Amino acid sequence: QVQLQESGGGSVQSGGSLRLVCASSGATYDSYCMGWFRQAPGKEREAVATTDRDGTTSYTDSVKGRFTITQDNAKNTFYLQMNNLRPEDTAMYYCAAGGPPCLVVPGAPLSYYRIDYGGEGTQVTVSS
Repeated sequence: QVQLQESGGGSVQSGGSLRLVCASSGATYDSYCMGWFRQAPGKEREAVATTDRDGTTSYTDSVKGRFTITQDNAKNTFYLQMNNLRPEDTAMYYCAAGGPPCLVVPGAPLSYYRIDYGGEGTQVTVSS
């Protein structure tokens, strides 16, 4: 069974950077879509960035130009580079893999996405 494990979270000051890593273990990692979601205290979990096997990427509006999702298929790993972090980026970040639809739809509920595998999350805290 495929398992996903996030790493790379931490505490940074506003304007800082972090790189999150999602590593897959277990069976062949053959999901079409990969993505990062986040959940802040008292808020719904939201899609942050997604990518598919063709390399198409998609981002929620608040992170465009600051976050970059990439994948390394040879390592069954994908990443989220987060630059110019803001306090409002503070959340638990989760990686996930599944099927279409892959594109981020701002405001869409988690149930909109077909998530087959998910990680336990990594905390990102940004202080002002």
